[in-house]
Amino acid sequence: MGNDALFVAVGAVPGAWLRFRVVNHFEPMLPRKHWGTFGVNLIACFALGLLVSLEASCGAAGHRTLLLLGTGFLGSFSTFSTWVAELRETLRLHQRREAFLLCGGSVLGGLLAMTAGLALGTS
Repeated sequence: MGNDALFVAVGAVPGAWLRFRVVNHFEPMLPRKHWGTFGVNLIACFALGLLVSLEASCGAAGHRTLLLLGTGFLGSFSTFSTWVAELRETLRLHQRREAFLLCGGSVLGGLLAMTAGLALGTS
């Protein structure tokens, strides 16, 4: 258990740092801040699908890799709580169309990205 937590912690630091860097880099180019969060969440869904599909063929090393990269890195790279806060703010500002696109696009886009990652990893 202790080693598992260490793998997660080691992966989490660079994942959170990279999310911060990516969102802040693209924020000036995007019409709204929440589209940066949207983008990193879709990237994380794709990468997790790819990682999960490859993990099965790696045995014990695959389990540790999934903890490090999946739970740690991608878990901190993506962010559900920020997405919900940004969605709530969009609704508070009565931007219903934007909120609908953000919510629907995140759920459907996440499923499609995960499926694409799984498909690529098993091909």
